[in-house]
Amino acid sequence: MAVGKTRKDGSLAILEALAQNRLVIEAVSPEIDGGRFPAKAVAGWPETISADIFGDGHEVIAAAIVKDDGSEIPMLKGVNDRWSAEVTFDEVGPAQVTIVAWRDLWGTWARDTRKKLEAGQDVSVEMEEARLILADLKPRRGEASDLNALNAAAKAGDADTLLSAETLATMARHGPRANVTRYEDLPFWIDRERAAFSAWYELFPRSTGPEGQHGTFRDVIDRLDYVRDLGFDVLYFPPIHPIGTTNRKGKNNSLKSEPDDVGSPYAIGSPEGGMDAVHPDLGTLEDFDALVAAAADKGLEIALDIALNASPDHPWIGEHPDWFERRPDGTIKYAENPPKKYEDIVNFRYYLDDGRPNAPFWEAIRDLFLFWAGHGVLCFRVDNPHTKPFPFWEWIIAEVRVKYPEAIFLSEAFTRPKVMKRLAKLGFNQSYTYYTWRDTAQELTEYLTELTTKDCRHYMRPNFFTNTPDINPVALQYSGRAGFRTRLLMAASLAGNYGMYSGFELCESAPLPGKEEYLDSEKYQLRHRDWDAEGNIKDDIRLINRIRRENPAMKDFLNLKFFDAGDERVLYYGRFDEATRNYLLFHVLIDPHTGTEFDFEVPLWEFDLPDAASIRVEDAIHGNQFMWHGKDHWLALDPVNRPYAIWKLFPPGGVA
Repeated sequence: MAVGKTRKDGSLAILEALAQNRLVIEAVSPEIDGGRFPAKAVAGWPETISADIFGDGHEVIAAAIVKDDGSEIPMLKGVNDRWSAEVTFDEVGPAQVTIVAWRDLWGTWARDTRKKLEAGQDVSVEMEEARLILADLKPRRGEASDLNALNAAAKAGDADTLLSAETLATMARHGPRANVTRYEDLPFWIDRERAAFSAWYELFPRSTGPEGQHGTFRDVIDRLDYVRDLGFDVLYFPPIHPIGTTNRKGKNNSLKSEPDDVGSPYAIGSPEGGMDAVHPDLGTLEDFDALVAAAADKGLEIALDIALNASPDHPWIGEHPDWFERRPDGTIKYAENPPKKYEDIVNFRYYLDDGRPNAPFWEAIRDLFLFWAGHGVLCFRVDNPHTKPFPFWEWIIAEVRVKYPEAIFLSEAFTRPKVMKRLAKLGFNQSYTYYTWRDTAQELTEYLTELTTKDCRHYMRPNFFTNTPDINPVALQYSGRAGFRTRLLMAASLAGNYGMYSGFELCESAPLPGKEEYLDSEKYQLRHRDWDAEGNIKDDIRLINRIRRENPAMKDFLNLKFFDAGDERVLYYGRFDEATRNYLLFHVLIDPHTGTEFDFEVPLWEFDLPDAASIRVEDAIHGNQFMWHGKDHWLALDPVNRPYAIWKLFPPGGVA
C-alpha cells in the first residue's frame, strides 16, 4: 500500500472525523446530564448560555448561538476562554440551540495588521491578503456594494477603511469562517411566565358553603373576589371527585367515621365516578366549567390536584381489575408507608409481572390530564409523584405537552433531594421544597444558595408553600402572628413561585398533639371560618403580592443576593434586576418572639458606589422616600410592630 493510503473506513476516516472539530467547545451550560434532559427557560426572558471555547495557536476565534429559526446571537468572550450569550425564546414548547465556533480569518488579519501598522512595519503583503479574503466572498442580497467598496479599499491599500469599526462589524457577520466546529442540539423547554412566577392559594371547595353546609362550585365563584383581592393568580383545589365510603376516615383521621363525615378527598372514587367526575355535592361539570370561566375573567387560573389514589369503591376496580396491585391471596393491596396506613386507598399497578408497563393504565392517566385540560385547567399539582415510576411521569408529561405545551405541573414530592431533582428533570415545571422546614437564617441562606447557584437552578423551580393541609409546621405552631407574617414574607420574596393553604391568613396553628398535623383537619371535615377574624394577616398578603406585581426584580428568583446583617436572627437579602434597574432589599426578623437592634451595610458596592456615597431609598411598605448617606446604618425590628422591612433603592443613573 502506498504511503499515506489507507482504507476509507479505517484510520483515515477517523482522522477526517477528528480533524473536523479543530476547536474545542466544552463545559456547556446549561446542559442537564449531557443533554439527556432539557434545561428550563421562560418565553420572553433572557437565558444565558455559556461554554468554554478555545483552540490551538493564536488566531482570533468567534462563536455564536444558532436558534431553531437559523438566527444567530454572537457570543462574547470572558475570562479564561469562557464565552456566553443571552438568548430569548419567543414560543412556549421545546427548543434547541447549536453553539458554533470558528477561526475568524478576517479578525485575525485585522488584529495582526493593526499591530504591524502601530509598529511602523510595511503591510503591503497584508493588503494583498485582505484582497484575497474579500475576493473569495460571495455577496448576499444587498451586500454587493459593501463588498465592492471593501475590495476597492484593499486594492488601494486603504488600511483605515479595512480596519474601521464598520468593516469589522460587517465582516463579523459575513466574513469567512475556518474550521467551523459545532455543538449540536442543546435542548431547552420553554415555559410561559406563570411557570416561573406565580402565587397560589389553596382552598377546599366543599368548605365554601354556608355554616354547616357542603360548599359548591357556585359558592367558590362567590369567593373569587376574595382570592383576587389578596393578590393571588392561581387558585388550587385538592381533589374534587366522588369520595369512597369503604374504610372512610372520620374527623382527625379517625379509622371510624360517623354518618355525617365527608371523608378524605384523596380517597377517590365511588359509584358516582372516578377522577374524571366531580363530587355530586359540589355540582356538575357544567358548574365547574362556569367556575373556570369566572376565574379567568378575574385573572385567576384554576389548578387541580391530580392524586393517583383510588378508594376501594372506585369504578375502575370492577372495570379494570388488572390496573390494581394484588396480594398473593388475590385481595387488593391497600396503600401504606409503614408505619402509616391508608386504609381508604388502594394501589394502582404501573408495571406488569413481566416488567412491561401497564400501558392501558398509563394511557388512561394521560387521558385524565387531557380531559381536565379540555375543561380549561392547565395547572396541575401532582400528589406524591415520587411514589410513582419515573418513566411514567416522563411519558405522561411529554404526551400532555404535545397538545398543551402551556400546561404547568407542580411536583408535591417532599422526599430525598435527588428524587425531587429527578422529577424536575423529567418535566415538572415547579417543585415543592424544604422551605417549610428551614427556620434559621443560616438554613435559609444555605438552601437558597443551593437553589439559585447550583446546577439545579437550570431545571428545578421551587414553589415555596408556607403550609399545606398535610403540614402544620412546628415553627408556626408556637410562633404567634409574627411568625406567620415573616414566613409569608420570605416565601413570597425569596422564590418566584409561592403558595399558601387557606387559614394561614388567620394564623391557624392548633396541632394534633405531637404532630405536624392540624387539629380538626380540613382533609376530613368541613371547615367554616370567619375570614375577617381579629389578628388576620391579610394586609401583609396584599402588600407582598402588590410588591411582587409591581417590581420586575421579583420575577426571576435567580437574582437573589444575601447580605450580612450581623445578627443571626435577621435574614438580609436583595432582589436585583439589572435590566430594569429595579432593586429591593429585605430585612426579616427570624425570631418571632424577641426584637433586635442591629447595624447593617447598604450594598453600595453593588452599584460601584464608594462607601461614603448617598443613595435614594423608598420604604416599600409605607411609600415615603429619603436618602441613605454612606453604607453604615442601623435598624430595629420587633415581632409585633415591625417584623420585617422592605426597601426600594434608586442608585444614580435612573431606575424603573
